[in-house]
Amino acid sequence: MINESHCKKRRVTIRDVARASGVSYATVSRVLSGYAFVKETTRNRVMEAVEHLGYVANLPARSLAGGHSQIIGLLVPNLDNGYVGTITLGIDQALAHANYDLMLYTSHRHPGKESYYVSVIPNGLTEGMLLVAPLVPTAYLDSLREQNFPCVLIDQAEPTENSNVVEATNWQGAYEATRYLIELGHTRIAFIKGSFAIRSAADRLRGYKAALADSNIPIREELVLEGDYQQQTAYELTKRLLQMVEDPPTAIFASNDLSAFGAMDAARECGFDIPDDISIIGFDDIPQASLVYPKLTTVRQPLEQMGKVAVKLLLERIEDRSLPPQRVVLATQLVIRDSCAAPDLKG
Repeated sequence: MINESHCKKRRVTIRDVARASGVSYATVSRVLSGYAFVKETTRNRVMEAVEHLGYVANLPARSLAGGHSQIIGLLVPNLDNGYVGTITLGIDQALAHANYDLMLYTSHRHPGKESYYVSVIPNGLTEGMLLVAPLVPTAYLDSLREQNFPCVLIDQAEPTENSNVVEATNWQGAYEATRYLIELGHTRIAFIKGSFAIRSAADRLRGYKAALADSNIPIREELVLEGDYQQQTAYELTKRLLQMVEDPPTAIFASNDLSAFGAMDAARECGFDIPDDISIIGFDDIPQASLVYPKLTTVRQPLEQMGKVAVKLLLERIEDRSLPPQRVVLATQLVIRDSCAAPDLKG
């Protein structure tokens, strides 16, 4: 039975919860930190006291008292697609295993907002920061290094190579995807670029061009479209291309799956059957790639693993801030589904 507390007029503390539930301060702390090895009956008693007293964690006090807030900041461009969601899933799982909490920030691909968050996050409760495909102004990365604030870039790199980075083999993945289309018999292969503020976009374009060059296929600049990783942009570019080009492509390689979805929508609106009339291939292998019709052939990035590896790097640097920068590159894999076929050479 929980005793009535007379501390309603002041902030309820862990010690109040401990007295109300009849356990030690340390036990309450373990329960609230998510520690696994606590008896279920004890955990229930503590949580009943937490609810009854209206206890709210005082995170600044926790940070000052122990020197660790156990909170990691995560900066993402948006929350509207499976790419960010899958990386975040890996991050969340790894942080939960390490008994850390997550504080989420979204930049909506706005450089000013991203810079603002990067400037304020190190002065808050977080012990480190993960940045998913950031725009990476050198100035704020230099500021983080000057503060010796632990951070890891995910699916991005920066020119000085002085940052901790987790990325995939973007060039190789794009090269293999283009080679696959060439081996099917395609020579008129359009390419939808990604946002060039992110290095993966440039790497994927270089891989595409290298595969064409190695097969002695001329690069037709009118087939290289200025995309930005957004589905709507890819839809508009593809529709314009298919309506205006006299000799349309028999295949389209989109720099990410969202762009591939836009290309598929445009192709269907223009009367093209996929894959009989036109083949389409993407990059990332987000969950929706296997749900669209036809199922999308794509290059799989190990997105969930990238999130987990980034957490590992970050926690190592929180423990030892003298560790040198590290770059981890994970392998991509071509996933063949239903959206590509040999071209109709009679067309």
